[in-house]
Amino acid sequence: MLTLSTDELSTQEIQQYLQYAIAPRPICFASTIDLEGNVNLSPFSFFNLFSMNPPVCIFSPSRRVRDNTTKHTLENIKLVPECVINIVNYEMVQQMSLASCDYPKGTNEFIKAGFTELASDLVKPPRVAEAPIQLECIVQEVITLGENAGAGNLVLALIKKIHIKEEVLDANKNIDQSKLDLVARLGGDWYARITEENLFKVEKPNTKLGIGFDQLPLGIMSSTLLTNNEKAQLANFNVLPDDLVKQKSHFSEATILKIKSALANNSAGHAWEIIQTSV
Repeated sequence: MLTLSTDELSTQEIQQYLQYAIAPRPICFASTIDLEGNVNLSPFSFFNLFSMNPPVCIFSPSRRVRDNTTKHTLENIKLVPECVINIVNYEMVQQMSLASCDYPKGTNEFIKAGFTELASDLVKPPRVAEAPIQLECIVQEVITLGENAGAGNLVLALIKKIHIKEEVLDANKNIDQSKLDLVARLGGDWYARITEENLFKVEKPNTKLGIGFDQLPLGIMSSTLLTNNEKAQLANFNVLPDDLVKQKSHFSEATILKIKSALANNSAGHAWEIIQTSV
């Protein structure tokens, strides 16, 4: 295993390792405005949701590694503490990348990248009309993490209004994850596309405890046909097996394959039925 001390690495080397390792990252496509009314639009992948009550997300327009300069987004929100966070999907990813170019101050990236400005309801910066979801935010605070190249600036953005396009909603007016076609940032030039084909669910009871690996039948724990992920699906179930089931030391290959099939269909309950009836 390669082991590295960050104290012995350059900022560029740290960036190379961590941006590949800590991924995929959602993208904050932030629109801001200065005191003269000049609009700026820029993406940031140091971004996530951090609170529900109040609803707060954080993004970080870090100081540029190459020359330690700050971004126009950061300069704008210090003067006008408002922004719109526009969610990026696959249809707009190339335009979003174009908007990340370091255009001179005062350049409107909406125009440069071919986006449409849509007036916000509560804040001064406009929304990106093409974005499937737009979040109007008031900036609560900016936390500076340092003055050196690569240092982050945490923008705490209080979400005041959420706009969602009808085409990504289901019949109950909830967001349909499969319809969003989101993209996420990886290392270097790499991105990930979140399509319906690569979505999957992990069952996680909210109110009941999983039994844990230590309560699995001996034959399940010792099976080399089951992966640890599959064993975890069984261990996440909330009904303890009886002693007879727990002490069973061997399951046939045919039984294990039936268990694997049930788990592949995300049905731990059915998998446990197979285990119990095989004793």
